[in-house]
Amino acid sequence: MLTLECPYCGVMADETELTAGGEAHLKRFGPGSSDEDFEAYLFERENPKGVHFERWRHSHGCGKWFHAARNTMTLEVYGTYPAQTSEPPVEIRNKISGIAPGWSWRLFK
Repeated sequence: MLTLECPYCGVMADETELTAGGEAHLKRFGPGSSDEDFEAYLFERENPKGVHFERWRHSHGCGKWFHAARNTMTLEVYGTYPAQTSEPPVEIRNKISGIAPGWSWRLFK
């Protein structure tokens, strides 16, 4: 079972207390965007083997959204951080780099 720490209230919550919100750090399109851009936003998502950044909501706790970095193959959680953050904190990026040589946050931008 997947267990994530809510960065707001500090509770270690298992996935039954959380709501998955899909891929994190997506560029959202506003008025004036093309139909192709909006279609890509809705339907073209990453589904990688390995490092992945996701949105989660602590629905049976504080109710806030946060991001989690984890490995989709091993379910190892590298860390969680507030949803208002535009990129993962340095300590999470360093932890991933130590485990997956050659990994770079630039690959996800």
